[in-house]
Order: sequence, then C-alpha cells, then structure tokens
Amino acid sequence: MRLHGYFRSSAAFRVRIALNLKGLSAEHVFHHLRHNAQNAPEFLHLNPQGLVPAFELDDGTVLTQSLAVIEWLDETFPEPPLRPGNATRRARILAFALAIACDIHPVQNLKVLNRLRSLGQDDSGVEVWAAWVNREGLAACETLARSEAGPFVFGDRPTLADLCLVPQLGNARRFKVDVSAYPRLLEAEAAALALPAFARAAPQNQPDFEA
Repeated sequence: MRLHGYFRSSAAFRVRIALNLKGLSAEHVFHHLRHNAQNAPEFLHLNPQGLVPAFELDDGTVLTQSLAVIEWLDETFPEPPLRPGNATRRARILAFALAIACDIHPVQNLKVLNRLRSLGQDDSGVEVWAAWVNREGLAACETLARSEAGPFVFGDRPTLADLCLVPQLGNARRFKVDVSAYPRLLEAEAAALALPAFARAAPQNQPDFEA
C-alpha cells in the first residue's frame, strides 16, 4: 500500500493514525502542497481533485478522501474498530467526525485560503477567516463531546472522532485559536497523543516536516 500525503495535511494525518492503530505499514510518498505538487499531471492522474491523501492499494486501485480510506481500512482490517458499538453509537461517532471533516476542515484548507487571496483578501483577513471557522466548529464539537464519557471523545478508546479531532486542533493552533476554550476536546487530544499511534503520525514526526 502507498499513502500520498504531506506532513501538514490534516486529512493525510488522519489516515496515518488509522494505519498506525491497525498496525499496518504503507509506503509514504510526499507532495509539497505549498509548491503546488498536488497539481502535477502525475498526481492528478491519481486524484483528479488535486488533494491529498491518495491511497494506492496493492492491486493498483486508488482511493481518495480520507474518511473513505479509513472506512476501507476499518472494513478490511477490523481490529481495532474505529466506529465501535451499535448503529446509534456508530452514527454519533461519524457525525462528530463529519462535523470536522466536512464543515470545518474544507473551508480553512490551503485551496480555499488561496482562493480568498486571489479575490483580494490580504493575509490578515485570510487568517481571521480561518480562525473563525475553527472557533465556530470546535465550539460545537466541544458541546457534542461534553455529554460523552472520556478520556477519548467517545469513551475509553480512540475512534474515528479522535482521528479527526487531533489534526484539527493542530490546525486551530496554527491559526492562533485559543483552544483552552475547549477543555473536553483537549482531554481527548491528550489521551490520544499519549498513544504511539497518534504521536508517530504527528506532522513534526514525518520525513518531509518543515518548521
């Protein structure tokens, strides 16, 4: 298996965590998003969206979209399950993950921020936008998680919710969001980062890391 990503991509970060939790290895191929490598013809052949991650299976099949890749991993390698429990529990875990992956992350990622710049917004305005997106979304996630037992978002083991949360909190900090406003989310993050699977997947521990 081969994972195409970038150290700072929170979507690729999610997949790295999933691979680690399941004890799987994959070849990592890095594409520098700030150098526009995701729009190179050879990468667009893998993923016409020009986004990471792209995940190549042993038979040459290419999967895109991090949550789809993680679902494939969870179905193909079911232990440990990333959406455990009954149908209601699994739906709640997925809803939390989608709140981040669909409603926060996409509208503060590099592609959108560069589009704002192209429309005349200066860097300060772009930063304000990204910070607002993170604050609004994480506040809702804090409320969702508050009713759940810890230390992770949904109980005593990491789930898909934590795979999405930890990278997003990293994004929020990059945009200077005061994450102390989300104590329940920070509790889950601390529990996750204490696990080697999360720590090894962190951006600063990737070969292509740049300070």
